[in-house]
Amino acid sequence: MHTPLVSIICLCYNQQRFVKEAILSAFEQTYENIELIVVDDASVDNSRQIINQMVEKHPEIKYFPLPENLGHCAAFNEGLEKAGGEYIIDLAADDILYPERVEEGVKAFQSGGNTCGVNFSNAERVDESGRHISFHYPIDELGNSVVPVPEGDVFEEVIRRYFICSPTVMFRKDIIDAMGGYDASLAYEDFDLWVRTSRNYNYVYTDKVLMKKRVVSGSAGQKQFKVRSAYLHSTFKVCEKISKMIRNNSEKKALKKRIKYEITLSLRLLSFEVALKYLRLLKSLK
Repeated sequence: MHTPLVSIICLCYNQQRFVKEAILSAFEQTYENIELIVVDDASVDNSRQIINQMVEKHPEIKYFPLPENLGHCAAFNEGLEKAGGEYIIDLAADDILYPERVEEGVKAFQSGGNTCGVNFSNAERVDESGRHISFHYPIDELGNSVVPVPEGDVFEEVIRRYFICSPTVMFRKDIIDAMGGYDASLAYEDFDLWVRTSRNYNYVYTDKVLMKKRVVSGSAGQKQFKVRSAYLHSTFKVCEKISKMIRNNSEKKALKKRIKYEITLSLRLLSFEVALKYLRLLKSLK
């Protein structure tokens, strides 16, 4: 059986409470052919000291402390340049991999064929102490999702709504390399990643809980709903990209619906300039 190298890129910024557990979860994988790359985005807490301690115990860790804060997208790209794996996992330093995550991902890619670009799974949401909150997709007594999860060609569905749990994503390195990595002009990466990869590649869903996503106060996911959030501008940029990628009326309809939602959100968060840009984009689609 072919056992391709998988690169886990653990990106840390001020995660002194959680980074050790994230790193350990990479070492506890049932799949062996893994390289762990840790990038610290100029943390100002004790993250670097903790990472250094882990590197002393595990010298195989490829550690890159950045001299200045670049933000998630640009910092991840620094790690991506060093990665030699066929597949990539973007592991936030406050999240945790289940032991089977990498093994299940490799299986999904090998069964999905050349058209498969991204694998994702279910996740357990936990609080800052690691206590269970919920599952991303509700599950039955066997651990299977009780709601339908889109897979295959998900481009239109990605435009329409949020349904993928970001930390569960595992993707092919050749695809992300061809895209030039994450778009460093954006405040966050996942929506843009999903749009650009799903346009030409299929998504394969593994119906298992394979990640713990930690819900942390003040996290990036919560910042996108703050007044005048920079995330709103990034979402608009992605919607602009989508407008140039749509191929039929059904996809156009999905984008129009998305834009109307984003206009409402921008107005609620007092980002009137962004709302105006959306109105202009909506008009251009007509």
